[in-house]
Amino acid sequence: MNPFRPSRVLAGMRSRDRILASLEGVFREAFGRAEARGDTGAMENLDLEYQREQLRLEVLLDLRDLLIPEPEPEAPSAGTLLEKAEALRRITRLR
Repeated sequence: MNPFRPSRVLAGMRSRDRILASLEGVFREAFGRAEARGDTGAMENLDLEYQREQLRLEVLLDLRDLLIPEPEPEAPSAGTLLEKAEALRRITRLR
């Protein structure tokens, strides 16, 4: 089994919403600690950092989405060997 097949890669990737929610959770926790200390400077800095990191992450996620190959459409099944033989038999009967 090829570990780099797109279907396997996609199954292991976290969703955009989950990644952004994780980022928000980390910053909310740090913001809450700064707020509890009454450190407005740290709160302002965290707010700016959060916006910057969110923008960076969204750009990276957009790039990830662009680089993931589109799933190839499934080719119509040619059928089993038995089905092929039956089709050939029908064709030869008509002649």
